[in-house]
Amino acid sequence: MSAPAVLIVTGASSGIGAATALLAGSRGYAVCVNYRSSSTQAEEVAAAIRKDGGQALAVQADVSSEPDVLRLFQTVDREWGPVTALVNNAAVLEPQIRLDQVDVGRLERIFATNITGSFLCAREAVRRMSTKYGGAGGSIVNVSSGAARWGAPGEYIDYAASKGAIDTMTVGLSKEVAAEGIRVNCVRPGFIHTGLHAKGGEPGRVDRMKVQVPMQRGGNPEEVAAAILWLLSAETSYVSGAFIDVAGGR
Repeated sequence: MSAPAVLIVTGASSGIGAATALLAGSRGYAVCVNYRSSSTQAEEVAAAIRKDGGQALAVQADVSSEPDVLRLFQTVDREWGPVTALVNNAAVLEPQIRLDQVDVGRLERIFATNITGSFLCAREAVRRMSTKYGGAGGSIVNVSSGAARWGAPGEYIDYAASKGAIDTMTVGLSKEVAAEGIRVNCVRPGFIHTGLHAKGGEPGRVDRMKVQVPMQRGGNPEEVAAAILWLLSAETSYVSGAFIDVAGGR
């Protein structure tokens, strides 16, 4: 019996990250449920995977911190061996404001997690997956946002810009490591029912914005998770540098 694929999902204590971890666990992945501060929720996700017969552990790490990222990957190395799949999902946003009200502290917080965190995690994954370093290959899926295409004017253009950086990183990294056995793809969720909107100050934002969606509804985290797991899977073995918009047709 072959060893299970080893997956790290960042920001996996709730929302899209939790849905992705749960689906991956049901499909045989050994899942590291990463979280920054929501330990109870993360442990519940990991426990649910184990209850269904899967392998999971919850690991605290702030992806904006290089020492934390190193510890995250080293913990997985010790538990299961090198990671073979990564979902860069961890992200933050702050209350809705216009650019003329933004201060540098806000920009640094958003970019540190959303951009630097994704780069650090991808770097550590490449060091383990790449055939250049003796790895067996692997798959990375970055979670961007429809905001990267729409710009989020009057609300979160800083968050949108951070996700635009993830789009560009996806394109560049996919080409950089394609010959080393690593596929890099991206999912761009639209208006999804998660707790992220409450952190932006508007818990009911999805219901307000759904009139702009051709399907006339918000999405569910499980619908995004399904796209992520498809891109991780061998079914997409010839797919890299691709984007899936899970946005109801918008």
